[in-house]
Amino acid sequence: MSYRAPWASDPGRSKGRLHEEQNGTARGPRDVFQRDRDRIIHSISFRRLRHKTQVFMAPDGDHFRVRLTHSLEVAQIGRTIARTLALNEDLTEALCLAHDIGHPPFGHAGEDALKAALKGQGGFDHNGHTLRTLVAIEHPYPRWRGLNLSWETLEGLAKHNGPVRHPGWALAAADAEFPLDLTSFSSLEAQVAAIADDIAYDNHDIDDGLRAGLLTLDQLLSVPLVARGWDEARARYPDVEPKHLMGELVRSQIGTMANDLIAETRRRIADSGVGSVEDVRAAGTCLVGFTDAMREEERDLKRFMYANLYHHPRQLEAAGAAHGIVAGLFAAYRADPGAIPEEWRARLPEAEPERSRHIADFIAGMTDRYAVSRYREIVGPIDLPEGF
Repeated sequence: MSYRAPWASDPGRSKGRLHEEQNGTARGPRDVFQRDRDRIIHSISFRRLRHKTQVFMAPDGDHFRVRLTHSLEVAQIGRTIARTLALNEDLTEALCLAHDIGHPPFGHAGEDALKAALKGQGGFDHNGHTLRTLVAIEHPYPRWRGLNLSWETLEGLAKHNGPVRHPGWALAAADAEFPLDLTSFSSLEAQVAAIADDIAYDNHDIDDGLRAGLLTLDQLLSVPLVARGWDEARARYPDVEPKHLMGELVRSQIGTMANDLIAETRRRIADSGVGSVEDVRAAGTCLVGFTDAMREEERDLKRFMYANLYHHPRQLEAAGAAHGIVAGLFAAYRADPGAIPEEWRARLPEAEPERSRHIADFIAGMTDRYAVSRYREIVGPIDLPEGF
């Protein structure tokens, strides 16, 4: 085993799992975080990410990213940062791979539709649904529901974006069963996973936006961070055609952001005086982050992407259609539970809010294409805009 910093998460000191297991080596000599990572990879929910929206809804192009490929890219970035900072790579990777499991079909458009559908039953948010999926909906083991992940993995997924003082109903339920200390900060591994997600989609969405023709290089060069990276790429390869430098630009930006994050995080750890993972949780602040200058540049990039890609008219048209599909499915199942497949209908609660939440659980697990096919089957024809 390579050197691990004293403030890194130690699998030998894990707070354990909700359900006690016999930790033999019949299935391989893996520690608790390695087992968590592998359980996530082998889960049905993880496999379904290959047909769930990242940016483009039910994309026809094989080269566009989906939730699965995005999660793999986040894991690669997160694992590299964790290794450099001498943190636990396996826990970091598990968190990166699982962080989007709670997304419904069609990304944020689908989430908005479920949030509206459950307005009177507590609402919906994808982070809370990630926990719900992993602790209550997945059922691969004979003695309990869920993947029975370690406390550290569940804690990191629950609060990788910081302390949670007002959890939604799904997260509150997971916390009630297995208390996750929601009001403290998370481990450094969880903090790394959160920013690895930002680094991945900040840069890879540029690649997809250019490929789809919704962004142009001239537009991108209005962003100082991108313009600087482009100038550096052109200086390194002055004889290469611009169209062959876009990959170099994206790779360079990922490296620039990761290097800034690593240097700033090292400085914060040193200044904080933390000496253990318990100190990290009690530090009262996030220790993993960009310098002030990089944080502002990253925010400028996000503002550009929202204005020019995420809110592009073609994207908004597709989002409107997706919202209608998810809302239509919920209304149809609510009106006629007989349309729900038997496996889910057999467990449909009689009382609210559990009844509506159960229907939302079923819809949230759908892939984009399955949602479209079910809509056409039980609701009716639908004309889909370009992008589906």
